[in-house]
Amino acid sequence: MFLLRVELPDRPGALGAVASRIGAVRADVVAVDIVGRGKGRAVDEFVVELADENHVSLLLSEIAEVDGVEVEELRILPEIVSDRRFDAYETATALLVERTPHGVLCALANRSRHELNAGWCAIVDVEDRIVVAADGRAPAAPWLAAYIEGTRWHDRRPVGERRPDSAVPRTTPHAPDVAWVDLAVWDLVLAVGRPGWPFGEEDRRRLGAIARLADARWTDLAEREARLSHPSRVS
Repeated sequence: MFLLRVELPDRPGALGAVASRIGAVRADVVAVDIVGRGKGRAVDEFVVELADENHVSLLLSEIAEVDGVEVEELRILPEIVSDRRFDAYETATALLVERTPHGVLCALANRSRHELNAGWCAIVDVEDRIVVAADGRAPAAPWLAAYIEGTRWHDRRPVGERRPDSAVPRTTPHAPDVAWVDLAVWDLVLAVGRPGWPFGEEDRRRLGAIARLADARWTDLAEREARLSHPSRVS
């Protein structure tokens, strides 16, 4: 099973032309996702099943025949591929069944890694430089905290302003294979890594949606705790 990411003209028939070329090498298209669109171009991801890995080069050459199409990425996927149409429901359910903050964070790390096909996921307390929950082999907490602080500073600086050398993190800002988002009501950061496989805009939107689910769950837990501790419940 392979994940094929292609950039193609955003015009009628372009997607069908690519799918037709995939079929020409007797490969099955298991799923298609539109990753992004803009300026007359689109980025789509195909989950493709090939009968033989030796057909990969033939597949790529067939796709290259489609006018205006560029292959951005080709990766081997696990044998069992999740259905992204149901991932959001699975994630929401996983968060809802947890009854403690730590349980929610552990479920969040697991589901975020799964949904983003990431190598690791970590939930970071940037101020204290600790990882409070993780799934997979995440980088060390000090590295993650420094990276997040560095990219946050880079994003907020005025246009044209140069950062002083002391503020430069030990890694390049905006590494394409690391993505993070604030968990606003938790005062934490949700970070995922996918070494060698850049995150696209659709991935980042998905991560933001997962973070909003987690924030909503915190609100539910806080309200539940407030109800349970209300003086009217004291016998």
